[in-house]
Amino acid sequence: MSGLLQNFDMFRNRKKGVKEGVTKIEGTVVLRKAYLLDVKDLSASLGDRLFELMQKKVYFQLVSSDQIEKETDHGIRSRRADLEWNCLLPSLEYLSKDSTHRISFEWAPEMGTPGAVLVTNNHSREFFLKELSIQIPGKGDIRFLCNSWIYPKWMTTIYSELIAERVFFANNSYLPDETPLGLVSLRNVELVRLRGNGTGERKTWDRVYDYDVYNDLGDPDSKKLERRVLGGSQELPYPRRCRTGRPRTKASAFDSIKRLCLAQSFYIPSDEQFPQECLSDFRVHFLKAFSKVVIPDIVSKVKPEFSSLKEVQGLYSKGISFFTYTTARLAKEILPGQMIKGILNTDDQAILRFPLPNIISRNGAAWMKDEEFARQTLAGVNPMVIRRLQSFPPSNNLNAEIYGSQQSEITAEHILKNLDGISVEEAIKSKRLFILDYYDAYMPYLELVNQLPTVKAYATCSIFFLTDNGTLRPVAIELCLPPTSVRLGSRCVYTPDNSGEDHGWLWELAKAHVRANDSGYHQLDSHWLRTHAVVEPFIIATHRNLSKLHPLHKLLVPHFRNTMDINRSARQSLINAGGIIEHCFTTGKYSMEISSKAYMNWRFNEQGLPADLLKRGMAVRDPTDKENGLSLVIKDYPYAVDGLEIWAALKSWVSDYTALYYKDDQAVQSDREVQAWWKEIVEVGHGDKKHDETGWYKMKSVEDVKESITTLIWIASAHHAAVSFGQYGYAGFMPNHPSTTRRLIPEKGSPQYLEFLDNPEAYFLKTLSNPKTAATTMAALELLSKHSSDEVYLGQSSASDGIDDSRVETAFQRFRSKLLEIEQNIKIRNQDPSLENRRGPVEVPYTLLYPGTSDTAETGAGLTFRGIPNSVSL
Repeated sequence: MSGLLQNFDMFRNRKKGVKEGVTKIEGTVVLRKAYLLDVKDLSASLGDRLFELMQKKVYFQLVSSDQIEKETDHGIRSRRADLEWNCLLPSLEYLSKDSTHRISFEWAPEMGTPGAVLVTNNHSREFFLKELSIQIPGKGDIRFLCNSWIYPKWMTTIYSELIAERVFFANNSYLPDETPLGLVSLRNVELVRLRGNGTGERKTWDRVYDYDVYNDLGDPDSKKLERRVLGGSQELPYPRRCRTGRPRTKASAFDSIKRLCLAQSFYIPSDEQFPQECLSDFRVHFLKAFSKVVIPDIVSKVKPEFSSLKEVQGLYSKGISFFTYTTARLAKEILPGQMIKGILNTDDQAILRFPLPNIISRNGAAWMKDEEFARQTLAGVNPMVIRRLQSFPPSNNLNAEIYGSQQSEITAEHILKNLDGISVEEAIKSKRLFILDYYDAYMPYLELVNQLPTVKAYATCSIFFLTDNGTLRPVAIELCLPPTSVRLGSRCVYTPDNSGEDHGWLWELAKAHVRANDSGYHQLDSHWLRTHAVVEPFIIATHRNLSKLHPLHKLLVPHFRNTMDINRSARQSLINAGGIIEHCFTTGKYSMEISSKAYMNWRFNEQGLPADLLKRGMAVRDPTDKENGLSLVIKDYPYAVDGLEIWAALKSWVSDYTALYYKDDQAVQSDREVQAWWKEIVEVGHGDKKHDETGWYKMKSVEDVKESITTLIWIASAHHAAVSFGQYGYAGFMPNHPSTTRRLIPEKGSPQYLEFLDNPEAYFLKTLSNPKTAATTMAALELLSKHSSDEVYLGQSSASDGIDDSRVETAFQRFRSKLLEIEQNIKIRNQDPSLENRRGPVEVPYTLLYPGTSDTAETGAGLTFRGIPNSVSL
């Protein structure tokens, strides 16, 4: 390969003449000149003008796809054509928008058909190249969809190990063995550049995709913030992240790398950065400022505890007062308009008022009902954990010698009174008992967690009964402590009962502990691990192994948009040591280790919705079902019902698309790029899981390709939407989905129990997040639940944008039409009063899997509580 690079560079530097018969090919270039609006943009514009006067221009050069230079076997090149750069001093508004430029190429008919373009930037600053289109006489238009940052040549020459122009291919797609001869070398060279050599610290302008373990979450210079490395071991396995190449620190006992200050950003390849005005960087920087500066200052002026549920609801009606002039002014400078609803009043106080969460928007008290508590396991922010109970009593999988008996202490006597007259055996046999079990996830860390300041938690196990009207009823909750607990009994069972002296408040406390378990598991496993973290190795492997000419590259890239950018920001502000997750969730500094333990049970071939439902016993195989081959155990399971329609549409689209390129299984097996891609995903990107052969498709058949690609797109789109964009709607009202618990349930006869009986509501709130933690969590969840103004939803943009092939466009339009049909189906189901799980007591329709394909930028932005973006974009 090094010889190939050398020959290619020699060929690149040759100056070519153009013979007679040359024609002019007119072209149009669309680009954006600025990244962010700042003073540097104006100076950069002046610099560009100077560079233009010095003839240091932006050059484009066409490469033939089918006509070869005999000496080199490379595609024939045109003369260099310089871009007609606008050298006038533009306004900041102009710099921030797309601009169109004309360009002319010299091309002779005998040079064949252009299949690639080479771009050289000799200016002072980068620009974002969106598209080049050219008009070929007699052949029509040829488009080059670029969407890439073009950094100055001098910058990449000094700091990059490979020196060459940027290459972009026309909007065609080829399997490796079908590549036109003139593009073979460019195809191979481009992949080599993107892989890099695995050494050195990466720079902002690099385009290198490589792997590393999660060794950058802790701060080695602070013992309190030092964290163990995730990935690279069987004890703490984890998906790989993008390698930055920052040096290791000598101070760390865990082989960590040096942290950056908050003003700096972790490296990701330049093409993974947001080019739009609504940038991830802005959002995360705001989140840092809000959580680190504003919130602590606000809550330090507020009393330390909520005294009533009414006071919690006051966060949305009254807000939080800023008690100092300085704080008010600072907040109004930092917070965007949608976060500051109030204005400075005559007392120089401002009001920070949070938007009203969906869960209390129709009925402020219905969230406390048992029916709503149960319904959210099917249609809440985390509807993918509940499973059918297939034996009784429940049991765990932990080592009995360490954690005590594997058998739950929930007995038939505990639940019989709530089974509508049938026995436990009948309920099991008729598929009417279900379980939400967090014992295995929490118990191994529970003793350590309960030693953290202000944290007191249980590992919980909840049993639900399916009633005749299709809704779930909670019938028992088991709260478990480690066997070493000094309390009387490490396991306690609670059942619904309003007849005691506490009037049902002990049951409410038990539900609160379940909700807190669910909140942490949702954030660490269902959300972060199973979408953000597991997708990143696929992104890296795709760019390293699948050429931009490969049909699967074009199919997948829209579903990778912005993911690496938001992931790097998360490693700096959310999941890092001392970040928001550690500050606001029960699991504290052990949060990411618990996420690592969850990864031990992760299997890629169980992540598709049908496979997941079958594994959890929430569906059974049904050959009469033509779309998915299964039948739901709970017919009114909103997440599954909507999700299965989305899955079937995705599977059909992927099947139609791949059929255009893979005619049989042999075509898959002989595709060297896809085989290298899959091998690297399994053995490197998810290397800690490579020995689990049962968890991976073999990539030896067309069916393997369909299942793998559909599963990956499902994870990045629908799965992520289901767990992400309802976070504020459900958990923005803290008591409904608290992120932490601070007290255990009081033992009868103790002073705490007397305090509890004296004011159960106040005790309930003192068990949950305090105002500071609640406000910080709410601010974070509000940001994480918002759609950006430039969001691209499922069915709005796909591979068809990068392939000028009517067959692809036809298949995509079928997919889009199906999604529009699904939108209507969801609307109809949400209006059906017989489907009680669609709205529940809170009267909030389930819309988290409403595709949003028909949404415009105006209707799809903000806290919409609906919409499936193409990718893990936030």
